[in-house]
Amino acid sequence: MMMSRPNLSVTDSAGVVRARLQNLIENGNLPPDGRLPTERQLCESMGVGRRAVRNALDSLLVEGLIWRKQGKGTFAGQAPDKTQVLAAEIVGETNFAEVMDARLCIEPTLAAMSARHALPADIDRMRNLARRTLEATDAKQIELWDGALHRLIARTARNKPLLTAFSMIDEIRSNESWRGLRSKARSVETLKVSDGEHLAIIDQIEAGDPQAAEAAMRRHLTTLATNLKRILNP
Repeated sequence: MMMSRPNLSVTDSAGVVRARLQNLIENGNLPPDGRLPTERQLCESMGVGRRAVRNALDSLLVEGLIWRKQGKGTFAGQAPDKTQVLAAEIVGETNFAEVMDARLCIEPTLAAMSARHALPADIDRMRNLARRTLEATDAKQIELWDGALHRLIARTARNKPLLTAFSMIDEIRSNESWRGLRSKARSVETLKVSDGEHLAIIDQIEAGDPQAAEAAMRRHLTTLATNLKRILNP
């Protein structure tokens, strides 16, 4: 049955749709393939217009939380690619130290390149994702928004080979046991520190300072590595 939502603007309606979709994504209340309801289903079930639904989906798309396949629909997460296959093959053959070393080689460079290419709209999205990471109320939400922020920085570097390398590492990090390890290393204090480091990275990207953005990302990843080492070697 259609739900009536009178007197809502397109922007407000899109916010309602986005909130529902975020809840579905964050809580895993989706089919095994991660497919979202169709635009028509969302319009009918929520009593909103097609434009509001598309605006909500577009905002989730640019944040890297959903992907689309022509003729198939819209799905939660990242579009599958060859890096997922390779990551699945080596996830049991690598370890925390190797992955952190790889991140330290790649992500600071991506942050530097992002400082050269990021647009004002990209910066706004980064700040929104950083805020959502800090405000997240459970481990799943933290992983969702933190991962989206790092992926957005990687995409705004505008370098396909480096983005592919990043995507493979990101896929390895999505392994459930690795997510559990990161969860153990978190506390209220570490989340506050991480938020400050995220904002420092974004500030330097916005300032268009590649060297400072690179250094800020390196500091952030070094902090993460230190926290994880504390858990692994108590």
